[in-house]
Amino acid sequence: MGKRIGILTSGGDCPGLNAVIRGVAKASYHLMPDIEIIGIQDGYRGLIHGEYKTMKKSDFSGILTLGGTILGTSRQPFKLMRVIGEDNVDKVKNMKANYKAMKLDGLLILGGNGTHKTAALLAEEGLNVIGLPKTIDNDLYGTDVTFGFHSALDIATDCIDKIHTTATSHGRVMVVELMGNKSGWLTLNAGVAGGADAILLPEIPYDLEKVAKVMDQRAEKGKAFSIIAVAEGAMDLQEAKMKRKERLAARKAAGYSSVGAKLAAELEQLTGNETRLVLPGHIQRGGSPSAYDRVLSTQFGAYAARLIQQNIYGVGVAMVDGKVTHHPLKDIAGKSKLVQPDDPLVLCAKDLGIVFGD
Repeated sequence: MGKRIGILTSGGDCPGLNAVIRGVAKASYHLMPDIEIIGIQDGYRGLIHGEYKTMKKSDFSGILTLGGTILGTSRQPFKLMRVIGEDNVDKVKNMKANYKAMKLDGLLILGGNGTHKTAALLAEEGLNVIGLPKTIDNDLYGTDVTFGFHSALDIATDCIDKIHTTATSHGRVMVVELMGNKSGWLTLNAGVAGGADAILLPEIPYDLEKVAKVMDQRAEKGKAFSIIAVAEGAMDLQEAKMKRKERLAARKAAGYSSVGAKLAAELEQLTGNETRLVLPGHIQRGGSPSAYDRVLSTQFGAYAARLIQQNIYGVGVAMVDGKVTHHPLKDIAGKSKLVQPDDPLVLCAKDLGIVFGD
């Protein structure tokens, strides 16, 4: 009798999810011709409520270039996984029961930090689980790169590229707020690739006056415009002393919808330069995966199929030094890979004169 494996995608969507699903399926059918693949709907919610279907080979055709996820996704916070809410649903108990009801030999889980924490929980509960590293934030511990990151980076960079022309034409300061609540990898890379004059990250609290100074210096050189790339989780020195809820409440009370809105208003007041906020938002998650992500996703998916063939579970797939490998989930779940102030790319950016506000 052939193996039965389940696949689910959890958390925020991103380009490359379908490419991984396809990579898993094509390699699995090649390595284990009698395998059955079960598609679990809408992430952990589908596993909790028993929403799934048996996939056909044709379901995996034509999805390499397709954005989003054919299985659907949802956000199920890890901190609530063992909490029984008003619906009286024991989520962990249900997931274990549905795994058994589906007669699964293994479960592939595609997601980011929170998803991997729940994957580790399920592994501890005795399920055969493999995690695959998805996030546009590129902040998963243990892997050099996550799928979805490069596609989002291309979009974020293209946004900054296009802002240059309008910023130059009007002599404006343009604040481009990019995704990245806890980590700044996307903003750091897009800022360097797009030629930003300042890059503000969650990991490096900024001094507003130091950011304003770069604009004044550019104006003195006859450059009337400036581009500032700011991560949505960035904060100034005063905000860094607050807890996240306090920080967000203080901004809301002051009438600011985000760090970018606050920064743009404060810079305009401080410098007198016309300043505008640009919010690419969920566009960064959308569209077709880049060629890089198609290759990476295919490699990750095929590697996961090999792990299934060899009955290797309780691990997360990763790319380390150009090679696909795996780590025990217990060693990587709950840890984040954050930008360090002495990261080589940060130091390179500073050598170019890019300001981080520190």
